[in-house]
Amino acid sequence: MSEPSPKPKRRGRLLRFGAALVVLFSVAGYLAVQYLTGPAAPSCKVISGKADGASYSFTPEQAVNAATISAVGTTRGLPERAVTIAIATALQESGLRNIQHGDRDSLGLFQQRPSQGWGSEKQIMDPTYAATMFYDHLAKVPDYTELPLTVAAQRVQRSGYPEAYAKHEPDATLLAAALTGRSAATLTCQGRPAPATTGGTDAVRAALVRDFGRDVLQTVGAEVATGSSPSSPTDTGPAADTSTATSTDPATDTSTAEPSTGSDALTIPVPRKSTASGTARQRGWELAHWAVANSSALHIARVSFEGREWSRGGFASEWRTTTGGSAAHASVAQVRIVTGE
Repeated sequence: MSEPSPKPKRRGRLLRFGAALVVLFSVAGYLAVQYLTGPAAPSCKVISGKADGASYSFTPEQAVNAATISAVGTTRGLPERAVTIAIATALQESGLRNIQHGDRDSLGLFQQRPSQGWGSEKQIMDPTYAATMFYDHLAKVPDYTELPLTVAAQRVQRSGYPEAYAKHEPDATLLAAALTGRSAATLTCQGRPAPATTGGTDAVRAALVRDFGRDVLQTVGAEVATGSSPSSPTDTGPAADTSTATSTDPATDTSTAEPSTGSDALTIPVPRKSTASGTARQRGWELAHWAVANSSALHIARVSFEGREWSRGGFASEWRTTTGGSAAHASVAQVRIVTGE
């Protein structure tokens, strides 16, 4: 009598192995969904500085793009109203996401079209460039700060649905107040940093230069040291060269980075006098909120300014008063950004 064939046993083992793989992938998928949508998922929130209960929740991706739009506007010396109009426009056009598709050849945050002279596809997909182009066109609209937001945005965008911008004005107003620094300690983010993040003080420096221009690390500190008036804002227009944004000149960079001990800290002095975008205090909160908005992308763990501190791991939903901290410390004002941890 011949021996039984081993094939049924082998088939059984393969079925069990396949079932185990299915279970494994299911668990992995569940954990991934929990990471992206559960309590630990990164999220941001801005609240009203008027204590009226108004708030707006958004994603880290939206936070980074909103912070860039605001920084480009204030660096050009434009008023908060311009930033509000720009953010509301981007909320309507792309949901504040840098998307690679749209109606016909529309692209990016503002759905600008290469065929209509807004720039090349590569340029439009650069949020700094896209924001600059939007502000270039907005600045040409007579008395745009006095116009209804829908009218001002429509004169730039030429949208088929001009009234749609209005629904985003309340949220854009909250974001602009926080990101320009007028409304202090009102923007927070929480949750794990994004996977495969590029952190460290070098990455933070490069991102600051990308959004604010090279002067953000040089002239800010120089003004504190010398008491001279701040220089005019850097033009971050389309012709601006950002090829050296990943490094700064040691001879002129007055920000300081602390030795690495599992984490790195970058200290940015804040001018004592008013700047082109507002008061010195407002400038400090602008930089502090920018850092929080970029916390997931740049693996920023803590941000402190004017005796207040935000921490991703400890109390990410609020700014707390630090031990011994107070507004009196503004005489030696500085924004401290800690990465890693």
